[in-house]
Amino acid sequence: MLAALSIRDIVIIDRLDLEFAPGLSALTGETGAGKSILLDAFALALGGRGDAALVRRGASQGQVTAIFEVDAAHPAHTILAENGLDAAGELILRRVQSADGRSRAFVNDQPSSVQLLRQLGNSLVEIHGQHDDRALTDPATHRRLLDSFAGLEPDVAGLGEVWRAHRRAENALEAARAALAASEEQRDYLAHAVEELDQMAPEAGEEDRLAERRHLMMEAEKIAGELSEAVEAVGGRSSPASLIAASLRRLERRRDQFPDLLGPAVTALDHALSALEEARVTAEEAQRETAFDPGELESTEERLFALRALARKYRVAADDLPTLREQMAGQLAEIEDGGARVAALDQEAQAARAAYENAASALSASRKAAAARLNEAVMAELGPLRLDQAIFEARVEADPAIEGPEGGDRVEFWVQTNPGTHPGPLVKVASGGELSRFMLALKVALADRGSAPTLVFDEIDTAVGGAVSDAIGQRLARLAERVQVLTVTHAPQVAARADNHLLISKSADNGGGDRVTTAVEPLDAPRRREEIARMLAGAMITDEARAAASRLLAGAG
Repeated sequence: MLAALSIRDIVIIDRLDLEFAPGLSALTGETGAGKSILLDAFALALGGRGDAALVRRGASQGQVTAIFEVDAAHPAHTILAENGLDAAGELILRRVQSADGRSRAFVNDQPSSVQLLRQLGNSLVEIHGQHDDRALTDPATHRRLLDSFAGLEPDVAGLGEVWRAHRRAENALEAARAALAASEEQRDYLAHAVEELDQMAPEAGEEDRLAERRHLMMEAEKIAGELSEAVEAVGGRSSPASLIAASLRRLERRRDQFPDLLGPAVTALDHALSALEEARVTAEEAQRETAFDPGELESTEERLFALRALARKYRVAADDLPTLREQMAGQLAEIEDGGARVAALDQEAQAARAAYENAASALSASRKAAAARLNEAVMAELGPLRLDQAIFEARVEADPAIEGPEGGDRVEFWVQTNPGTHPGPLVKVASGGELSRFMLALKVALADRGSAPTLVFDEIDTAVGGAVSDAIGQRLARLAERVQVLTVTHAPQVAARADNHLLISKSADNGGGDRVTTAVEPLDAPRRREEIARMLAGAMITDEARAAASRLLAGAG
């Protein structure tokens, strides 16, 4: 609820600090005392439109601060948390309006945007009057009000989950269909590519092996000649092997006579002979390896060049061709399976759609039943409000254009104000006074459901008689049992039913000159009776007016 309101330098308000209590608070005063200015200042703190004209003459800026006590479960806490602001303790909304037109907003003393201030203000306060019909013009608001009246919020939340599941299924189906269509265009290409790669059957590392073998065969002729010379040198006619062998035999025969002298030489010659033999064997083996079929070079080159051409065609490295083949084969398999997957997703989407339609239909039926109960409740309030000839109807109609997580129902409040007239949307058919009284009847029927914790009613009793004013006062008092209600009123019957009475007055500025200032003060019992007597009698308060005021207060109590 609104706990306090502080105003500085707004129009004719110099300095004003107000405290508010639960229940019904009446704000009264003579015409021109500043009641509308007070509400304009309050609206500024709630994120209303700023205007340099609101700043008191001679001041550089005006300021309005509204302090709220907010229940832990109120949506304002979620709004604060989403914007990174502290949600503990009191909620303080402050607006500074400069004389140069600039405006600044603060939430809990932290700089904020006016949009955030307005979002918080809308969740905390509803201001209603003859010309403030925002709560009654938007059919989306009507639907939420009806859902709140019937306690259908859990059903709406459940439908939202079903809707989101339905949309996920539809999106998955659309994506699968698009992927299948795109893949179908590549079917022939992929099939040809896989067949071509299968024919080639490339292996990882094959390019390097072929290139090395080709290089060896191309150099084989030159290498073969050099190897032949080496074989001849170590094992042919020009080889020293026979001479070394003859010398070794002669020295071996004499080694026993001179072992110390000939032993090392015999050993060295034996090693030399073995080395020559090993060199011959190795050279001959290498010589055999250089021998190749000329056709092998041709086939190796053909394979190497074909492998490289295929890699260039598919723009990958030759070593990546086996992986590419597996990928393309997988894509081709997905295309073959794509039709079955689309069919399965189509069934899932149809099931999700059917689940949504069933849930939406059930919610729509609940709304229609709730609308009948709301119609009855509102109609019960209209007679005492001098709308006994009027008909109220909460219409629930299917509208596929607005189908979504909250269903596809368009809910709109219609009225027929008099017999013989055409019914129509409430905001278009009802006059200003009728509109405010219809709104009050709705608020009473809705009780505290779908309502902000603080309701402000601005002169909704204008141009009605005493009996209707008393009926309005009774209903405001009933509302105030559930939410905080502030009403600006000229009706003594309304003021008499208030739990708290604030008098708004205007007087000359203490600084002299022609400036005036507005003051607001709570009234005790004697002064309250005097104010209600003034409202009854006008400028000249008589004993009869005081007696009538006493009777009103006694009757209201």
